[in-house]
Amino acid sequence: MVIRVVGALILTASMAVVAACGGSSPESQSAAPAAAPAAAAAARVFFMEPASGAMVKSPVHIVFANEQLTISPVPPGELKEARPGMVHYHLGVDTDCLPAGQAIPKAAPWVHFGMGNNSIDMQLTPGAHKLAVQAGDDLHLSGLCETISVTVTE
Repeated sequence: MVIRVVGALILTASMAVVAACGGSSPESQSAAPAAAPAAAAAARVFFMEPASGAMVKSPVHIVFANEQLTISPVPPGELKEARPGMVHYHLGVDTDCLPAGQAIPKAAPWVHFGMGNNSIDMQLTPGAHKLAVQAGDDLHLSGLCETISVTVTE
């Protein structure tokens, strides 16, 4: 009896997850391979240093990392389209993540890492700061992002 109840609960929970994650039409569900959503969900950008909530001194040593992305320098010249699957980092200081697909400004509060590098030693004023690392393609269109907060001590 207990096994039947547990089995029914598991089946009910599984059906709820499938219903919640399903697409809006059968075509959208069958068009993507089964592994695609899991791979897309695993991709992310994040801060290796500093940790969110850290008390730091200026200059602040900032290091970015990623999972499931290819970091590449932006090719020279005027680009008409982005290379598929290639991104580079952008650092926003005291700002939020931009919505996916929006152009990342080439001015403050954003710093571009178009050479494919992943770190910087940055002077920040004492006090609380929000940092955002955002992936951008060759055309600097925004993608994945993470924010952290740090406090710079004097």
